[in-house]
Amino acid sequence: MDVGRDRRAHWDERHGAGDPIELIEIDPSLEEEVVRLTPGRALDLGSGAGGNAVWLTQRGWRVTGVDFSSVGLERARALARAHGVGVDWVLADLLEWRPQEASFDLVTLVFIHMAPADRRAVHRMAVRAVAPGGTLLVVGHDRSNLVEGTGGPQDPEVLFTAAEIASELPGLTIERAETVRRPVGDDRYRIDAVVRAVRSVS
Repeated sequence: MDVGRDRRAHWDERHGAGDPIELIEIDPSLEEEVVRLTPGRALDLGSGAGGNAVWLTQRGWRVTGVDFSSVGLERARALARAHGVGVDWVLADLLEWRPQEASFDLVTLVFIHMAPADRRAVHRMAVRAVAPGGTLLVVGHDRSNLVEGTGGPQDPEVLFTAAEIASELPGLTIERAETVRRPVGDDRYRIDAVVRAVRSVS
């Protein structure tokens, strides 16, 4: 069985099932972290339909967006055109693709949930991409979301905690590793793990 092909087909189907995205819904944690940074080169890993990459570009970042769903990237290109911005889109599997090392001022992984071994491999790749003085931001559903929160993956294996993510980023300094509760209405919450790590300049 070709697991990579099955994953790609799954996400092609998911991206193709809904209506085209017209509005950009940015994650609050990404917005909170980016406003404190000076725009430079950004790498958005697992871009999906492109909302985060387009939003970053609108704020002055030069963005490379990577995803392995051709359907998702077609929607991302359409979104970028609709908003009049340019993004360097790359169709590639994060488990196989290799960026230029130490070249990005911001690297983001926002709600990318994978099996632990795959996740660690992607994190190693992401760490290598961070430039001196650059930031790596990882946001995802905390494992506690499964029983205390709402939405998100229902497989505990692909969920994580901020502490687990922080331990998977050797060579970077952890500046933030927190569990964040986001209200989603009707007294319900989404529980996220948020990790910000930086590479020293020297």
